[in-house]
Amino acid sequence: MHDFSLNTYISLIEKMGKQGYSFKTFTDFIDKPQGKKVVLRHDVDIRKENSLEFARIQYKMGIVGTYYFRIVPQSFDEKVIEEITGLGHEIGYHYETMDTVCKKIKDKSKKTKAIDYDLLIDSAYEEFCRNLEIFRKIVPVITICMHGSPLSKYDNRAIWEKYDYKKLGIIADPYFDVDFDDVLYLTDTGRRWDGGLVSMRDKGLGIRDEGPGKEVYSDWKVKPLPGSLMSMSQKSISFQNRFKFRSTRDIIRSAEKGELQDKMIMTFHPQRWTDKPIPWVKELAWQNVKNVGKYFLVKLRG
Repeated sequence: MHDFSLNTYISLIEKMGKQGYSFKTFTDFIDKPQGKKVVLRHDVDIRKENSLEFARIQYKMGIVGTYYFRIVPQSFDEKVIEEITGLGHEIGYHYETMDTVCKKIKDKSKKTKAIDYDLLIDSAYEEFCRNLEIFRKIVPVITICMHGSPLSKYDNRAIWEKYDYKKLGIIADPYFDVDFDDVLYLTDTGRRWDGGLVSMRDKGLGIRDEGPGKEVYSDWKVKPLPGSLMSMSQKSISFQNRFKFRSTRDIIRSAEKGELQDKMIMTFHPQRWTDKPIPWVKELAWQNVKNVGKYFLVKLRG
């Protein structure tokens, strides 16, 4: 089986199920984190039909996941959202308003060299609230997750330096409300499971490259909200470092040996996963090109 195929995905879920893992939405996990549980998180960045295919596969397997949609046309689709909800899955908002508002401000005032940061955060928060209401006219949304926006110099989570999403009826954001001392976070960012060094922001912990074999995990710069679990201890640094996977097969082998952590969050980008040969090859080639650019971008931004 090729990696990042639907057959490989199904094999992963089956192997983990045989090891006693139950698959929960992010909301269910926040409510009752006890036991052997996996959150299947899906970032619907583009190719929304791939996410719908994931949702249908999970429904047939009797499991559920959480799907985070952007507000842009290549992601947001009311019919797709309604169908995925109807299959029993959770819908969340994949927000990126620091990036989108920044672009709008630049378009309106092209002669302005510097953007007022406070104004940017206020405007980004206002747009976040408007977009959240658009989602809530379709389905209840009570969890959120930022979109990485790798080309933007602004982190979309920065609006929470000033505002509190819990006042909007949001119960959790995985980057703020998960205790990574206790939960293993895996993401297929970069079309690989060890893509921390080619990821701008999609990390359970920040990764700093200090040479071959010397990745150093560090706290994220934005202050956590009161009562959140974002601060990372030395325990979590060594804990996350114990699990290094390149391929999905590596994860499957570790699951078969009973080596995985009891509590896990796995982030999938469904546009990367397909059994169709031509789209599979295109995604592989394009992602390799992007990874080179993102690696140097991460290095440039420190």
